[in-house]
Amino acid sequence: MEHTTIAVDLAKSVFQIAVSHRAGRVDEERRLSRDRFLAFFAQRPPATVLLEACGSAHYWARQLQPLGHSVRLLPAHDVRPYVRRNKTDRTDAKGLLEANRNEEIHPVPVKSIGHQAIGSLHCLRSTWLATRTARLNTIRGLLREFGVFIPAGAHHVVPRVRALLDEPTTVPLLLHTTLAAACDEIAVLEANMRAVERQLAALAADLPDVTLLQTVPGVGLITATALVALVTDIRRFPSGRHFASFLGLTPKEDSSASRRRLGAISKQGDVYLRMLVTHGARSVLWHAKAAVHPTSLQCWAVQTEQRRGHNVAAVAVANKLARIVWAVWVQQRPFAANHRPA
Repeated sequence: MEHTTIAVDLAKSVFQIAVSHRAGRVDEERRLSRDRFLAFFAQRPPATVLLEACGSAHYWARQLQPLGHSVRLLPAHDVRPYVRRNKTDRTDAKGLLEANRNEEIHPVPVKSIGHQAIGSLHCLRSTWLATRTARLNTIRGLLREFGVFIPAGAHHVVPRVRALLDEPTTVPLLLHTTLAAACDEIAVLEANMRAVERQLAALAADLPDVTLLQTVPGVGLITATALVALVTDIRRFPSGRHFASFLGLTPKEDSSASRRRLGAISKQGDVYLRMLVTHGARSVLWHAKAAVHPTSLQCWAVQTEQRRGHNVAAVAVANKLARIVWAVWVQQRPFAANHRPA
């Protein structure tokens, strides 16, 4: 039976469409404006629609599904090798059709509005955090030029600067107003981040998976909500190792014949999730060294640090935490620490 596959190269205003009734052949090509896009699909019989998992893809996928179409979002980095010669809208659409024939390319789940809303909160918080860090570093760097040295740490900078502005100092009077404005901007950014964290805490009360994931060591409110929002369906990973690989926490491999060589971690996948899990692993490692009755995980973490150093141990713990998160999430069972006798 003939089945239609429609590839769409998304854009802001104009969409390139390639229709295929048989694998390996393009039977129809269209170029549609955004206003005519949904009307075109409303008149088509149910088909498989291919989109790159890029900006606005999840929105259009949610719009197309009620029309009876099956939507597949393909990772953009997996589609790119199938684009032949010059990159154009037409070749991008044809590349989607070819990439869909590769069974090793796994589609990205379509996110719900709720998941995208939580992800947007994380994106805003991360942006404000980066902006705050940039402002703090700028202030510390400028004041060093006038002989004022402020220790590293966000909690040192603003109180120290405000104190400097209230007393005689080597900082020129010309800078006082601007430095005060920078301190006010940092205060606003911190207030915005705290507001987002309160929103996430309120949402977590209605999300059982978030509460479940917070039983894992090193996984707090921020990491748990980010995992739920950005991973969506944990069951698409057949094992904990696949999930750790998705986060880029497994080693790169360069093997041939009987030679097997493992290198540094791949650092593929979502950078933000990997950062959160790694920070959680550092927290686990820090508390493990001070634990009076350490758990099996803490004992292993400390031994790994003694054997390989802090940074390697932190990444190893992050890898193990990713596997624990997968097991807890799939089995829907809270993490139970196994304490070892002192």
